[in-house]
Amino acid sequence: MAVDELSAGLKGRHVTMISIAGVIGAGLFVGSGTAISKAGPGVLIAYAFAGTLVVLVMRMLGEMAAANPDTGSFSVYADRAIGSWAGFTVGWLYWWFWVLVIPVEATAAAAILEGWTGVPKWVWALAVTLGLTLTNLFSVANYGEFEFWFALLKVIAIIGFIGIGVLAVLGVFGSDHSGIQHLWDTGGFLPNGFGAVVAAVLVTMFSFMGTEIVTIAAAESDHPDEQVGKATRSVIWRIALFYLASILLVVVIVPWNEPGLATNGSYQTALQALGVPGATVIVDLVVLVAVASCLNSALYTASRMIYSLGKRGQAPAIVVQTTSRGVPRGAVLASTAVGFLAVICNYLFPEKVFGVLLATSGAIALLVYFVIAVSQLRLRAKFDSSGTPLPVRMWAYPYLTWAVVIVIPVMLVFMATQSDQRLNLGATAVIALTVLGTALLTRRRSRRSTPDNHAKVS
Repeated sequence: MAVDELSAGLKGRHVTMISIAGVIGAGLFVGSGTAISKAGPGVLIAYAFAGTLVVLVMRMLGEMAAANPDTGSFSVYADRAIGSWAGFTVGWLYWWFWVLVIPVEATAAAAILEGWTGVPKWVWALAVTLGLTLTNLFSVANYGEFEFWFALLKVIAIIGFIGIGVLAVLGVFGSDHSGIQHLWDTGGFLPNGFGAVVAAVLVTMFSFMGTEIVTIAAAESDHPDEQVGKATRSVIWRIALFYLASILLVVVIVPWNEPGLATNGSYQTALQALGVPGATVIVDLVVLVAVASCLNSALYTASRMIYSLGKRGQAPAIVVQTTSRGVPRGAVLASTAVGFLAVICNYLFPEKVFGVLLATSGAIALLVYFVIAVSQLRLRAKFDSSGTPLPVRMWAYPYLTWAVVIVIPVMLVFMATQSDQRLNLGATAVIALTVLGTALLTRRRSRRSTPDNHAKVS
């Protein structure tokens, strides 16, 4: 293995399980309750719309990744399709998003562990972050193994919940929870109007963020093109089963205006309504696994993105240094350092500094999806003109690609009209413009040539 090169340490089963449930976090088990309480049963439209958008984006990304697997994924493709400034900007914004996820998930895990043990939350947050940092430093296979079991447990939990939910609808838990009348019997299907559904799209959209990680992880497997193809082809049933089916069951089991949805989360509220023994403990265990999994993936993803930026001369050279096992040690430590600082800030200045930092990532998902769509639009034209065979092809090109390119700016404009989203949009705009300015300034100062291994598609 060459110096400063990543190892192909991920097995097929690792990549498969990462693609299936690797990024399902507390947003599904807990956060979805907030979306339900805002939009009512109409939240299903929000999840269907957001899920459709993600499916289209993943298909576009899958087309590019299967043809040219790279650990930098869409940042590299943006570099090739749009320009180095675009790859630089979207890469650093994506890195920033995931390093902020680290303290969010660490704090969520710490809150559960504090309740069980009485040990202060900040101690657990640092301990969890340190523990998963060490696993990521050891080897990529270690990350893959942890993520395999984390994801498997989440899949078992979701399928178990769906099974219980189906039994409830069939009347096994009593007539009070049988049938699907809660879809309309409490103020109708759209109790708060269609505007509430549109607003819920913004909440549900970010619960899907991370689906694209599989294209980053696949680059460290033996057959990346095959793994990317499998992952992108299965994304439809994954979203339909894990998100739409489980949220549908929550909505039919519990009235949308049940107070516990916003405070305790969707799964716990539904299980408690059915009288399932130990519902709180069960959900706490599942959420703990989910947040540990997301933290694990956040560390992995952030380190690989900044490593890719370093390989292209767009980040400090130290981040491309790898261990004898092919782990980008500098990239992992650089990403973890920001996570640790954010955990400390959250402890010293709760709801202040950290809240502002978190707001800066509010619209990054939409920006990333937009760049993926534009990149695919341009690279596909190059692929077609060169006659390059594509293992995965975008559906109805270019019409569906253009649909995504148009819809995302519309969603950003809608964010600007929502009082509770303006801070997120404004903060994201500030950091995006700052990174873009840095990219343009860096390009002006040093016209670095593109490395051979990131040469543009001929």
